[in-house]
Amino acid sequence: MAIQWYPGHMHKARKEIEEVMPQVDLVIEVLDARIPYSSENPVVSTLRGDKPCIKLLNKSDLADPETTQRWIEYLEREQGVKAMAITTLQAAQVKKIPDLCRKFVPSRDKLEKDIRTMIMGIPNVGKSTIINTLAGRMIAKTGNEPAVTKVQQRINLRNGIVLSDTPGILWPKVDNEKSSYRLAITGAIKDTAMEYEDVAMFAAEYFLKAYPEAIAERYKLKELPDTDIELLEAIGRKRGALRPGGRIDLHKVSELVLHEFRSGKIGQLSLETPEMAEQEKAEVAVIMAEKAAKDEKRKEKERLKLAGKRHR
Repeated sequence: MAIQWYPGHMHKARKEIEEVMPQVDLVIEVLDARIPYSSENPVVSTLRGDKPCIKLLNKSDLADPETTQRWIEYLEREQGVKAMAITTLQAAQVKKIPDLCRKFVPSRDKLEKDIRTMIMGIPNVGKSTIINTLAGRMIAKTGNEPAVTKVQQRINLRNGIVLSDTPGILWPKVDNEKSSYRLAITGAIKDTAMEYEDVAMFAAEYFLKAYPEAIAERYKLKELPDTDIELLEAIGRKRGALRPGGRIDLHKVSELVLHEFRSGKIGQLSLETPEMAEQEKAEVAVIMAEKAAKDEKRKEKERLKLAGKRHR
């Protein structure tokens, strides 16, 4: 499932970010703690260049704590990056961000000049809630669906920090198919852009491998089945997700599992680890290299064909 979801306002947002970035001292990127790799927009890295960056792993209350700590250590290997796990349910955690900004850009703080920050992140990672908590008032529109923020705005926190808020931008095409599924599982893309059953089967297969105890406990399963479809059917029978004749309503049970994951009812689960990210980055690099080679071969054929026509 390769997701392509790039509304017009996202294209416009990227151009606006490129224009403003030279005046920015520090980038704050909000990630989903359950999928730090899949929710890390490669466009952000390209646009920020060598500017310092604070990576906020939001929704950490929904993620596996041990995995989140490993992610923090992994992300901080990159020069100029500081990672921090937060949840917007605890305002005190969010309010530590300005102090972290001052430590990162001490030169402007000493000159008593505002630190100019830009906060970025893919849709539905809680960026607007973070802004409202920092500002102490409702400034950014929030919503439980992606792509709520449509325009860029500057917010003076009146504590030496000025925030530039940006719309949540996805990149034009997610090259890693597994990341596409994870973005869909967490709700980073609109549900209309995916097939519930496909996404739930991907989630079920992963849960069986990574969190079998949590699944068995949540759905009161004495024995876990071997496959994703069998797991969904077992959950469907337990929860009464049935059609006339006793057949499993796969769409209904798929919705149930995805919604219960998103709300944390299944438990604190992470969908990827740093080791998985490293492996998948290597796999994507091979795929992209093969694609580039095919494109070059096709272009060469077209050049030869065109040259042949000219010689006739």
